[in-house]
Amino acid sequence: MQLTVNLGENTYPIYIENGILQKTGTYIRKIFKGQRIMIISDDNVFPLYGQQLLDSLTEYECHDLILPHGETTKSFKTLPVIYAALLDAKISRSDLIIALGGGVIGDLAGFAAASYLRGVRLIQIPTTLLAQVDSSVGGKVAVDLPQGKNLVGAFYHPKMVLIDPDVLNTLPQHFISDGMGEVVKYGCIKDRNLFEKLCSCSSFEELKPELGEIIARCVDIKRIVVEADQFDTGERMLLNFGHTLAHTIEQYYHYQRESHGEAVGIGMYQITKIAEEKGLTPHGCAEQIRKALDIYSLPHECGLPLSALTEAVTLDKKNLNGRLNLVLLHGIGESYVQPADVGFFEGTRNV
Repeated sequence: MQLTVNLGENTYPIYIENGILQKTGTYIRKIFKGQRIMIISDDNVFPLYGQQLLDSLTEYECHDLILPHGETTKSFKTLPVIYAALLDAKISRSDLIIALGGGVIGDLAGFAAASYLRGVRLIQIPTTLLAQVDSSVGGKVAVDLPQGKNLVGAFYHPKMVLIDPDVLNTLPQHFISDGMGEVVKYGCIKDRNLFEKLCSCSSFEELKPELGEIIARCVDIKRIVVEADQFDTGERMLLNFGHTLAHTIEQYYHYQRESHGEAVGIGMYQITKIAEEKGLTPHGCAEQIRKALDIYSLPHECGLPLSALTEAVTLDKKNLNGRLNLVLLHGIGESYVQPADVGFFEGTRNV
């Protein structure tokens, strides 16, 4: 299956196909005429899929950089390591960087590609469910600061995204649940039918035969939203449903407890519950979200204290002109942006 993100000069294709990783070279030849490629991956993914990728790229001069897995790698201290590897490999602006991994590698390699020599071609090959349905598409690349997640970044679109659902067969169950947090989000914000399909299953195993179709639907929703709002000033904010709380949770626990998808699940449920209490969302939506989270082994609460929440949301990227733009629901499948301030959370003891 092929989708195209139509962004003028930044237009790029997304290919979704079982086994596509072994055909990477065939697809790269369509958009790349250079010789050198740097593969950036991590110590979980590269041992599993690095050789498959290299075997498909035998006509190129390939280099690889293997980084430690985990969110703590996505920091400024890693950037000099990447830049040094690119320089050692003599990667020029006519060469190519491939991000082979989950959201951390995609964001980090993407930011390095955007900033090294003011921009080197980038291809995303996402290997986690979360990265396949969300972070590999849309051109957001970033690193974290101690004060918060993704606070330094850029909009830098890949030249291509290759999604191979087969690689999910080696993904631990924890990371399947992590990705399902973002899948549930897409149903909540834009597609009631998708949400109902997710809720009609009793587990991920029951959903798995339709996974390719589910990934494609999520990617297509993101494609449509990104095309309408490339730089995240309007409708694209809807993709951040649950994220204001999620990023706070991740930062508060130093990225050691809840994963991103788990934190998004908590954020979606908790912010919808607060919105229901304020009459901004119809009653019953939070409970529907909770049921979906339960099916895919996602939490709905974590005990985050209000004091941590109010401090962190002031640094949130969606805080524009002193106002916080919260994403809320008119109902499952219909979302909107609600301007607010930290007072929105007053009366909330724990999340």
